[in-house]
Amino acid sequence: MTTAQRREFAVVTGGSSGIGYELARQFVDHGYDVLIAAEDAGIEDAADRLGRDHVTPVRADLATYDGCEQLYRRVVGTGRRLDAVAINAGRGIGGDFTRQTDLADELNVIDVNVTSTVHVAKRLLPEMLEHGGHVLFTSSIASMMPGTFQAVYNASKSFVQSFAEALREELKDTAVSVTSLMPGPTDTNFFARAEMLDTRVGTGAKDDPALVAKQGFEAMLKGKEKIVAGSVKTRAQGAVSKVLPDSAKAGMHRRMAEPGSGDGWTGTP
Repeated sequence: MTTAQRREFAVVTGGSSGIGYELARQFVDHGYDVLIAAEDAGIEDAADRLGRDHVTPVRADLATYDGCEQLYRRVVGTGRRLDAVAINAGRGIGGDFTRQTDLADELNVIDVNVTSTVHVAKRLLPEMLEHGGHVLFTSSIASMMPGTFQAVYNASKSFVQSFAEALREELKDTAVSVTSLMPGPTDTNFFARAEMLDTRVGTGAKDDPALVAKQGFEAMLKGKEKIVAGSVKTRAQGAVSKVLPDSAKAGMHRRMAEPGSGDGWTGTP
């Protein structure tokens, strides 16, 4: 048996940067071969940095049906048993839904966060039923609150969270574990791409994606249901979100995500 055959095999979507890249690093460091996917050219650089001996990049736009199918074909084409999958690809857009944001952007958020999550899960999870494995969905603490000025993004993450918890229950009599990773604001390119650098949440302190990925990876291996990952502050925010009424959470989210709220803000309440 070769070394390559002895190593377990994982797939990570959204693996070119941020939490996805750090999740791929966790897999490699723990003895996995990893197929990483993303739509941008950075996926090749990510593979170089992680080491191509154990990492295969796939450039595919998972916002499209063909992109998801392309990823699935590449996974099947390896001939490898799939031991773990981290469905992590996601994006957001900030702004006033009715008066400011673009419809194409909002629909793309749904295509990436919701449609591709369902598509990739539908293709890959059945492959794991016979032998078992681990599934990690990147949700968000945003899934726990109405997303004022991020209305579609938060709603999409509420879908992911519900979807993950439902699949966990469906698969409880199998050897496949399902875990949801719920980070808070994290130091990635998310806020720049979401056009939120003028907001309090965009300008404020953020968690280290390496820490978020490490906590998520460890929770996945332990088969935990979910984990609010990141700093103590983020975990406290997750705890508070469990008890606050939705109206209060919507108001809190407004203060953090309203366009212009970060202008001149020092981080002091």
